[in-house]
Amino acid sequence: MPNIARGATVDPRAELADDVEIGPGCYVGPMVKIGPGCRLIANVTILGHTEIGSANLFYPSAVLGAAPQDLKYRGGNTRLVIGDDNIFRENVTAHTGTELGGGVTKVGNHNQFQVGAHLAHDVKVGDNCLLSNSVQIAGHVQIEDHVNISGLVGVQQFVTVGQYCFVTGASRCTTDTPPYLIFGGYGGAVMGVNVKGLGRWGFDEPSIQQLRDLCRNLFPRREQPMNDFSVRGLYHSVFAGKRDKNGKSSLIRRLSEAESNGPLSEHCQYLINFLKRSIHSGIHGRYLESLRRDSNGMPPGFYQGGGRS
Repeated sequence: MPNIARGATVDPRAELADDVEIGPGCYVGPMVKIGPGCRLIANVTILGHTEIGSANLFYPSAVLGAAPQDLKYRGGNTRLVIGDDNIFRENVTAHTGTELGGGVTKVGNHNQFQVGAHLAHDVKVGDNCLLSNSVQIAGHVQIEDHVNISGLVGVQQFVTVGQYCFVTGASRCTTDTPPYLIFGGYGGAVMGVNVKGLGRWGFDEPSIQQLRDLCRNLFPRREQPMNDFSVRGLYHSVFAGKRDKNGKSSLIRRLSEAESNGPLSEHCQYLINFLKRSIHSGIHGRYLESLRRDSNGMPPGFYQGGGRS
């Protein structure tokens, strides 16, 4: 039988594994499912249609599964789905999805969400990610695997944060954040390859060096002042029609040149594909926000867009 402390409130319709621990002051709602090995320390609130896997740890005042803060939400039976071995520190919040956004907010496995982090509606978080204190993730954001986001970072809606990237503290992410790189600052700038992070995840030196060489070619510091070196500036120049002397946007040209220079490693090709997808289609990219036209009719196609599932 679950170990439920005196003072906790658990709806009898909730489904709990036999070894779940629920501390004093917690509330678990009627549509909640909690898997084996989970522990709610104290004063944790789990609401809505929330499904939780195994071995998750919830610190005091975490609130999971509340309704989304989206004015388009119409009270549908949307969900929050959480995988295994995640840690939710104090005051972490995660909302369910919306009808227009696919209906599910999803968290993978082996992630840590530190004090005050927030996951809005329809967010997708992969595996092995770290979101530091007060990181704010807006709706429809996609966070790929092995991402490290420092404290006080804000990620705007529809942005994709690429795998193995590192986002520096107090930064704004208003465009897709490329994988494998260090990204930061108020305007959002590429600062180089995430060498230390890649090393911790087992990347060998040749693989890291290949990414460094590619990054040097795609984002040449010597050719542009720092303001234009930012990914935001590069993306904006494409969408605004800015062209180089050959009639092509500089980043598109460099991507084409990189692919034509011979075989690329798996990770270099992934970086190129990520950038091309963001530029050409804008799937899950911030650029789509300027084109959004919500209505009470069928969901716009880009809400069901591509990207990693």
